[in-house]
Amino acid sequence: RLFCEDGDLYVKKECPGLFVGLWLGKDGGEQLTNGCFDGSYTYFSSVRFSYGSTLENWAKMSAYMHKNNMLFIPSVGPGYNDTRIRPWNNHNTKSRENGDYYNRMWEAAVAHSNGYISITSYNEWGEGTQIEPARGNKIGYVDYSPNLPNYYLELTKQWKHSLNTKSRQCNEDKD
Repeated sequence: RLFCEDGDLYVKKECPGLFVGLWLGKDGGEQLTNGCFDGSYTYFSSVRFSYGSTLENWAKMSAYMHKNNMLFIPSVGPGYNDTRIRPWNNHNTKSRENGDYYNRMWEAAVAHSNGYISITSYNEWGEGTQIEPARGNKIGYVDYSPNLPNYYLELTKQWKHSLNTKSRQCNEDKD
């Protein structure tokens, strides 16, 4: 209703922008296409939490979005642990593995991205997905030892460089 030109609440004419929706279940691509979104993102940093956050599905999801001239924006995160706020959700906890988990997510994201990647999150300490500098001064939260407080920002910078390199190569291939 909001993003399709024939929708009764169409907003793109008055409010141009880029509108992406969460690809949650297996039929997420079809739902987003029918809703006239510009693309999708996967949000969850707990791999296999949903169809959309399952890395093995990203190739199919990316191909579907590309075929429909839509963006596929995979989301990456350094790990996941929300048991401080959701004690029943331990089965979705993902260890940071000293950065290896984040690196695997970035590797898959760069492989399937069309130039955009979202990060879950910069400062969501309650779910353990933060990448902002950590100094271990928050009670009950861990720092990034043995790494420095900016460890995840440095990893992000490295992966952003990889994404830029891939994007340049794709643009050269189009020429």
